[in-house]
Amino acid sequence: MRNYYITGTDTEIGKTRVSCQLLRALQARGISTTAYKPVASGAELVAGKLQNEDALALMAASGTAQTYTDINPWCFAEAVAPHFLAAEAGVNIDPQRMASIINQTEVDVAVIEGVGGWLAPLDANTTQADMARAAGATVILVVGMRLGCINHALLSAERIENDGLVLTGWVANQVDATMDRYQENIETLTARITAPLIATVAWGEQSMELSDVFLGDLLT
Repeated sequence: MRNYYITGTDTEIGKTRVSCQLLRALQARGISTTAYKPVASGAELVAGKLQNEDALALMAASGTAQTYTDINPWCFAEAVAPHFLAAEAGVNIDPQRMASIINQTEVDVAVIEGVGGWLAPLDANTTQADMARAAGATVILVVGMRLGCINHALLSAERIENDGLVLTGWVANQVDATMDRYQENIETLTARITAPLIATVAWGEQSMELSDVFLGDLLT
């Protein structure tokens, strides 16, 4: 089983979009998948329980039948950084609990979507590095392709590796339809991030083509 932790260069840069497209691309190749969103903020009451839109999208794309609570154990109503809400609710985010849920599922690949950017805390003491490490996951970085993405991507990639995690690859996700020098920015990042570019998702694209490098590593 391969576990991939999906993080991003910021919030609102398409982690869920990329995660869902990754799940579907893997399923199309006969690779069994599941998905998780351990921590989510910004939710509505559905049948008396809080549910997050991104977690529901992952649930639909997951490829396995699981309960909402397993996919998203920690869900907060307000759309702000979750460590504020966890503190106010007296909640501790437990990476080991999440790892136990993930490891009970017998699939080829688990996609685990983080919250915000890599350094967004989960609670007062828990980082996203803690969550990825507990899950035995390597990291895929979603780069929101817009002005400023080079700095954000390089800093994120450096910190992921400094935290002792393996950066499996990165995805270029175009979030600005009119971005100047889109291809040149991709080329700059490809030259400077040591991990491979595993997919590009242009504005409006509904699917992704995975690189041979990524698939070759996954299938070996």
